[in-house]
Amino acid sequence: MAASASAGYGAAAVKDYFVRYDETQSNDFTLVGGGRNIEMHSTDITDWNISFIDTGLHSSIGERLMRVRALVDREEMFLANYADTLTDAPLDMLVERFRQAPNAAVSMLAVPPVSTHHVVEIADNGEVTGVRPVTDLMQYENGGYFVMRPAIFDELREGEEMVPDAFDRLVPQRRLLAHRYDGFWRAADTFKDRAELEDMYHRGQCPWMLWDPHRFGGLPLTVPEDLVPRQAGRALAG
Repeated sequence: MAASASAGYGAAAVKDYFVRYDETQSNDFTLVGGGRNIEMHSTDITDWNISFIDTGLHSSIGERLMRVRALVDREEMFLANYADTLTDAPLDMLVERFRQAPNAAVSMLAVPPVSTHHVVEIADNGEVTGVRPVTDLMQYENGGYFVMRPAIFDELREGEEMVPDAFDRLVPQRRLLAHRYDGFWRAADTFKDRAELEDMYHRGQCPWMLWDPHRFGGLPLTVPEDLVPRQAGRALAG
């Protein structure tokens, strides 16, 4: 798997995370030879190739995408996403639907607004005619996950944003798609968002962690039969 990390603000932390990545923290393993060797039961990133590209501290999203063009320009399509959103959306379905629309340049995940705020409806004389949750509105917002073709680069400009500037040019061309998704989606934009997500993580309720069945609510912890100790003097820690 090939990936690129567009690094701007907080780039050092992102690089350090992967350089020091320890697969024993997220996978089961067996200590062999008194701890001198480790046998991994599964792995995370051994088949990944990750390019870290410094795209500038103050670059817009569109400009960051332009900086990594050389890495994806020959691909039939590629994925891009904001770094501060989490979801369990079926990205494979997003990709497949995009594949069936060969003239489209971009498909974006569209999600209902996640807010505790309320909309106030006001008459001309100032009388309130209605109060209802933002979530009741039949509106969708940009979910921050995209499938793209290299044609997107024809619409990007220095000094502009991808959203709305480049997307505004795609709309009249009918080359921008949206995939509605009403499942789990959260942005980590505020301190409150982060606190709620960290609380979910510590409670083991993480719908976005599809790779970890014990955290997103899937299978209970099990040990493969061929790894169950059969010799005296060996112990299984759990």
